[in-house]
Amino acid sequence: MHIGILETGRPPSEVSADFGTYPQIFARLLDGHGFTFSAWHVEGGEMPASVHACDGWLITGSRHGAYEDHAFIPPLEDFIRQAHGAHVPLVGVCFGHQIIAQALGGRVEKFAGGWAVGAQTYDFNGDTRRLNAWHQDQVTKAPEGARIVATNPFCAIAALRYGTHILTVQAHPEFDRAIVRRLIDARGRGVISDTLLDAAASAPDTDTGQRQTFDEIAALFRAHAPAAPSQTVQTRTAQG
Repeated sequence: MHIGILETGRPPSEVSADFGTYPQIFARLLDGHGFTFSAWHVEGGEMPASVHACDGWLITGSRHGAYEDHAFIPPLEDFIRQAHGAHVPLVGVCFGHQIIAQALGGRVEKFAGGWAVGAQTYDFNGDTRRLNAWHQDQVTKAPEGARIVATNPFCAIAALRYGTHILTVQAHPEFDRAIVRRLIDARGRGVISDTLLDAAASAPDTDTGQRQTFDEIAALFRAHAPAAPSQTVQTRTAQG
Protein backbone atom coordinates (compact mmCIF):
# COMPACT_ATOMS: atom_id res chain seq x y z
CA MET A 1 0.00 0.00 0.00
CA HIS A 2 1.41 3.34 -1.10
CA ILE A 3 1.11 6.19 1.44
CA GLY A 4 1.62 9.81 0.44
CA ILE A 5 3.03 12.14 3.10
CA LEU A 6 2.09 15.80 2.68
CA GLU A 7 4.71 18.01 4.34
CA THR A 8 3.05 21.18 5.58
CA GLY A 9 6.17 22.12 7.51
CA ARG A 10 9.73 20.95 8.07
CA PRO A 11 11.59 20.39 11.34
CA PRO A 12 14.44 22.67 12.33
CA SER A 13 17.88 21.49 11.28
CA GLU A 14 18.65 20.70 14.92
CA VAL A 15 16.00 17.97 14.71
CA SER A 16 16.41 16.73 11.14
CA ALA A 17 20.18 16.32 11.50
CA ASP A 18 19.73 13.47 13.98
CA PHE A 19 16.14 12.28 13.52
CA GLY A 20 15.41 12.92 9.84
CA THR A 21 12.66 14.79 8.05
CA TYR A 22 9.02 14.35 9.00
CA PRO A 23 8.41 11.88 6.12
CA GLN A 24 11.42 9.85 7.27
CA ILE A 25 10.22 9.84 10.89
CA PHE A 26 6.69 8.76 9.92
CA ALA A 27 7.98 6.10 7.50
CA ARG A 28 10.22 4.70 10.23
CA LEU A 29 7.38 4.50 12.76
CA LEU A 30 5.04 2.83 10.22
CA ASP A 31 7.70 0.36 9.10
CA GLY A 32 6.72 -3.30 9.14
CA HIS A 33 3.16 -2.82 7.87
CA GLY A 34 3.93 -3.35 4.19
CA PHE A 35 3.65 0.33 3.23
CA THR A 36 5.72 2.28 0.74
CA PHE A 37 5.98 6.05 1.00
CA SER A 38 6.26 9.15 -1.14
CA ALA A 39 6.44 12.76 0.03
CA TRP A 40 5.26 16.11 -1.33
CA HIS A 41 6.50 19.42 0.10
CA VAL A 42 3.08 21.03 0.18
CA GLU A 43 4.32 24.03 2.15
CA GLY A 44 6.68 24.70 -0.75
CA GLY A 45 3.93 24.50 -3.38
CA GLU A 46 4.08 20.81 -4.37
CA MET A 47 0.72 19.03 -4.57
CA PRO A 48 -0.20 15.56 -5.81
CA ALA A 49 -1.96 15.48 -9.16
CA SER A 50 -4.88 13.54 -7.70
CA VAL A 51 -6.15 12.10 -4.42
CA HIS A 52 -5.73 8.72 -6.17
CA ALA A 53 -1.99 9.21 -6.76
CA CYS A 54 -1.48 7.17 -3.55
CA ASP A 55 -3.65 4.70 -1.66
CA GLY A 56 -3.74 6.85 1.48
CA TRP A 57 -2.45 10.16 2.79
CA LEU A 58 -0.87 11.61 5.93
CA ILE A 59 -0.69 15.35 6.61
CA THR A 60 2.12 16.44 8.92
CA GLY A 61 2.45 19.16 11.51
CA SER A 62 3.48 22.72 10.67
CA ARG A 63 4.63 25.91 12.37
CA HIS A 64 1.82 27.71 10.50
CA GLY A 65 -1.73 28.28 11.64
CA ALA A 66 -4.49 26.67 9.58
CA TYR A 67 -6.35 30.01 9.62
CA GLU A 68 -3.36 32.00 8.30
CA ASP A 69 -3.06 33.32 4.77
CA HIS A 70 -0.59 31.00 3.04
CA ALA A 71 -0.69 30.03 -0.64
CA PHE A 72 -0.56 26.30 0.08
CA ILE A 73 -3.64 26.23 2.33
CA PRO A 74 -6.55 26.64 -0.18
CA PRO A 75 -5.32 23.85 -2.54
CA LEU A 76 -4.65 21.61 0.45
CA GLU A 77 -8.19 22.19 1.72
CA ASP A 78 -9.56 21.34 -1.72
CA PHE A 79 -7.48 18.14 -1.72
CA ILE A 80 -8.84 17.21 1.72
CA ARG A 81 -12.44 17.68 0.59
CA GLN A 82 -11.81 15.59 -2.52
CA ALA A 83 -10.18 12.80 -0.50
CA HIS A 84 -13.06 12.82 1.98
CA GLY A 85 -15.62 12.72 -0.81
CA ALA A 86 -13.83 9.77 -2.45
CA HIS A 87 -13.37 7.96 0.89
CA VAL A 88 -9.59 7.86 0.42
CA PRO A 89 -7.94 7.13 3.80
CA LEU A 90 -6.46 10.22 5.40
CA VAL A 91 -4.54 10.86 8.63
CA GLY A 92 -3.75 14.27 10.08
CA VAL A 93 -1.29 15.12 12.86
CA CYS A 94 -1.33 18.43 14.78
CA PHE A 95 -1.63 20.97 11.92
CA GLY A 96 -2.96 18.06 9.85
CA HIS A 97 -5.67 17.53 12.46
CA GLN A 98 -6.52 21.22 12.34
CA ILE A 99 -6.50 21.76 8.58
CA ILE A 100 -8.69 18.71 7.96
CA ALA A 101 -11.23 20.00 10.49
CA GLN A 102 -11.17 23.49 8.98
CA ALA A 103 -11.51 22.18 5.41
CA LEU A 104 -14.55 20.14 6.38
CA GLY A 105 -16.40 22.92 8.21
CA GLY A 106 -14.85 23.00 11.69
CA ARG A 107 -13.13 25.88 13.47
CA VAL A 108 -9.47 26.31 14.45
CA GLU A 109 -8.30 29.04 16.83
CA LYS A 110 -5.30 30.12 18.86
CA PHE A 111 -6.17 28.69 22.28
CA ALA A 112 -6.47 31.27 25.05
CA GLY A 113 -5.14 28.72 27.56
CA GLY A 114 -1.71 28.78 25.93
CA TRP A 115 0.62 26.00 24.91
CA ALA A 116 0.66 22.24 25.35
CA VAL A 117 4.25 21.00 25.25
CA GLY A 118 5.62 17.54 25.96
CA ALA A 119 3.84 14.53 27.42
CA GLN A 120 0.08 14.90 27.84
CA THR A 121 -2.48 12.35 29.02
CA TYR A 122 -5.51 11.78 26.80
CA ASP A 123 -8.71 9.79 27.14
CA PHE A 124 -9.19 7.78 23.93
CA ASN A 125 -12.72 6.50 24.57
CA GLY A 126 -11.78 5.13 27.97
CA ASP A 127 -8.23 4.17 26.97
CA THR A 128 -5.66 6.37 28.75
CA ARG A 129 -2.83 7.27 26.42
CA ARG A 130 0.19 9.56 26.83
CA LEU A 131 1.48 11.41 23.78
CA ASN A 132 3.81 14.32 23.23
CA ALA A 133 2.25 17.58 22.12
CA TRP A 134 3.56 20.87 20.73
CA HIS A 135 0.78 23.32 19.93
CA GLN A 136 -1.09 26.46 20.84
CA ASP A 137 -3.78 26.27 18.14
CA GLN A 138 -6.69 23.90 18.64
CA VAL A 139 -9.81 22.69 16.89
CA THR A 140 -12.54 24.44 18.86
CA LYS A 141 -15.50 23.22 16.79
CA ALA A 142 -15.61 19.80 15.15
CA PRO A 143 -17.09 19.49 11.64
CA GLU A 144 -20.56 18.07 11.32
CA GLY A 145 -20.39 14.27 11.29
CA ALA A 146 -16.96 14.06 12.93
CA ARG A 147 -16.68 12.05 16.14
CA ILE A 148 -14.47 13.19 19.02
CA VAL A 149 -12.44 10.12 19.97
CA ALA A 150 -9.88 11.65 22.35
CA THR A 151 -9.95 14.49 24.83
CA ASN A 152 -8.32 15.92 27.94
CA PRO A 153 -9.03 18.94 30.17
CA PHE A 154 -6.69 21.20 28.16
CA CYS A 155 -7.69 20.04 24.67
CA ALA A 156 -11.35 19.09 24.33
CA ILE A 157 -11.05 17.95 20.70
CA ALA A 158 -7.81 15.96 20.80
CA ALA A 159 -8.65 13.41 18.08
CA LEU A 160 -11.38 13.04 15.50
CA ARG A 161 -12.79 10.24 13.34
CA TYR A 162 -14.67 10.88 10.13
CA GLY A 163 -16.45 7.71 9.08
CA THR A 164 -13.97 4.85 8.82
CA HIS A 165 -11.48 6.59 6.53
CA ILE A 166 -10.14 9.65 8.38
CA LEU A 167 -8.32 9.84 11.71
CA THR A 168 -6.77 13.04 13.05
CA VAL A 169 -4.77 13.64 16.24
CA GLN A 170 -3.85 16.96 17.83
CA ALA A 171 -0.78 15.57 19.58
CA HIS A 172 2.47 14.54 17.88
CA PRO A 173 2.68 10.73 18.19
CA GLU A 174 5.80 10.88 16.00
CA PHE A 175 7.67 12.87 18.70
CA ASP A 176 9.56 10.97 21.37
CA ARG A 177 11.18 12.68 24.35
CA ALA A 178 14.49 13.15 22.52
CA ILE A 179 12.78 15.08 19.71
CA VAL A 180 10.83 17.21 22.20
CA ARG A 181 14.04 18.10 24.02
CA ARG A 182 15.66 19.14 20.76
CA LEU A 183 12.62 21.26 19.81
CA ILE A 184 12.70 22.96 23.19
CA ASP A 185 16.13 24.40 22.43
CA ALA A 186 15.50 25.01 18.72
CA ARG A 187 12.04 26.58 18.85
CA GLY A 188 10.82 26.81 22.41
CA ARG A 189 13.13 29.11 24.36
CA GLY A 190 11.99 32.70 24.27
CA VAL A 191 8.58 31.73 22.88
CA ILE A 192 7.14 29.37 25.50
CA SER A 193 7.58 29.76 29.27
CA ASP A 194 10.68 28.14 30.76
CA THR A 195 8.50 26.51 33.43
CA LEU A 196 6.48 24.67 30.81
CA LEU A 197 9.56 23.75 28.77
CA ASP A 198 11.50 22.47 31.78
CA ALA A 199 8.56 20.28 32.82
CA ALA A 200 8.34 18.87 29.28
CA ALA A 201 12.07 18.15 29.17
CA SER A 202 11.95 16.11 32.38
CA ALA A 203 8.73 14.18 31.66
CA PRO A 204 8.87 10.38 31.12
CA ASP A 205 8.79 9.12 27.54
CA THR A 206 5.55 8.23 25.77
CA ASP A 207 6.58 5.09 23.90
CA THR A 208 3.46 3.09 24.86
CA GLY A 209 1.07 5.77 23.62
CA GLN A 210 3.20 6.23 20.51
CA ARG A 211 2.95 2.53 19.61
CA GLN A 212 -0.78 2.43 20.25
CA THR A 213 -1.40 5.44 18.02
CA PHE A 214 0.74 4.23 15.14
CA ASP A 215 -0.93 0.81 15.32
CA GLU A 216 -4.26 2.64 14.98
CA ILE A 217 -2.99 4.67 12.02
CA ALA A 218 -1.66 1.56 10.32
CA ALA A 219 -4.96 -0.26 10.91
CA LEU A 220 -6.92 2.57 9.29
CA PHE A 221 -4.71 2.47 6.20
CA ARG A 222 -4.83 -1.34 5.96
CA ALA A 223 -8.62 -1.36 6.28
CA HIS A 224 -8.77 0.65 3.05
CA ALA A 225 -6.01 -1.12 1.14
CA PRO A 226 -6.81 -1.64 -2.55
CA ALA A 227 -7.82 -5.14 -3.59
CA ALA A 228 -4.90 -5.26 -6.04
CA PRO A 229 -1.45 -3.74 -5.63
CA SER A 230 -1.30 -0.02 -6.37
CA GLN A 231 -0.36 0.80 -9.94
CA THR A 232 1.19 4.11 -8.87
CA VAL A 233 4.65 4.62 -10.31
CA GLN A 234 6.91 5.61 -7.43
CA THR A 235 8.90 8.62 -8.57
CA ARG A 236 9.23 10.05 -5.10
CA THR A 237 10.50 8.82 -1.75
CA ALA A 238 10.17 9.74 1.89
CA GLN A 239 13.70 11.15 1.89
CA GLY A 240 12.55 14.74 1.34
